[in-house]
Amino acid sequence: MNQYLLKKKSKELQVFPYVIDLAFRKTSTIQFNSLKKESKEFFRFYYVIDGRFEWLINEQHYILYPGDLAVILPGQAFGGEKNFMDIGTVAWLHIEVDQSEKSAKKKLGKWSCLSDNESKTIRKIFLLNNTPVLTKLKEAGGIFQNLQLEIQNQEIGYATRVNQLIDELFILVARQLTRQNTSRRDFPETFMKLEQTLRDNLSHQWTVEEMAALVGLGTTAFSEKVKNFTGFSPLNYLINIRISEAIKLLKRQDVNVTDIALDVGFYSSQHFATTFKKLTGYTPSDCRKKNIPTS
Repeated sequence: MNQYLLKKKSKELQVFPYVIDLAFRKTSTIQFNSLKKESKEFFRFYYVIDGRFEWLINEQHYILYPGDLAVILPGQAFGGEKNFMDIGTVAWLHIEVDQSEKSAKKKLGKWSCLSDNESKTIRKIFLLNNTPVLTKLKEAGGIFQNLQLEIQNQEIGYATRVNQLIDELFILVARQLTRQNTSRRDFPETFMKLEQTLRDNLSHQWTVEEMAALVGLGTTAFSEKVKNFTGFSPLNYLINIRISEAIKLLKRQDVNVTDIALDVGFYSSQHFATTFKKLTGYTPSDCRKKNIPTS
């Protein structure tokens, strides 16, 4: 799944000077400092294929699930909530668009087929946007997939088709922004309450049956819904929450590792250390000794 096309290194992008990079990344282990918060002077689109991602966009915290699209405007800060890319699969596209005052009434770029008025309207919608996360926007996933195929295969007319697909992405986002009048994600409230309940009681040895009962579902239906929404099985979803909370607690030097393990629901410090290293690449003690940033 991992594929990176960078403007400076990939010959595939030479005919698309406005495309800074296009990437598809599958992360199976946490790598600290792999997604530090930083601002860039171009448009950034991040589409979640599977997994659960905690990101900071323009200093606001967001949780994204499969089908969600993050839109980061030029100058806005973006990064992982804990400075790393969470476990899962994400695609992203970075697009350079002239942001000078002289270009305010011009097209998004010479590549765009949009009229001047359409480009101006879309720019205005983006700039007035206060909802950087668009939920369940699976159409965006189709656009990313088609972009990948066109650039890889390079069949006749692929350059024009790539330009059209990027136009489609801008149009799709602009239309969705006009419809989405609230930043509240389209995610069942019962599942949001479930996650909070789990975080408040992580020391409890939750079973799938207990979690399903909290939302009034049978185990099979519950497991399917959690998988659809997060990309994880219920137990793996719970483990990721536990590791996330453990990373926060490791910042406290006054709490020993064994206590942290028990507090977040692991039955022993050894089980905790094994799972932690599997997902992060470090043991809890090494993480603390190395003073690795966790926020």
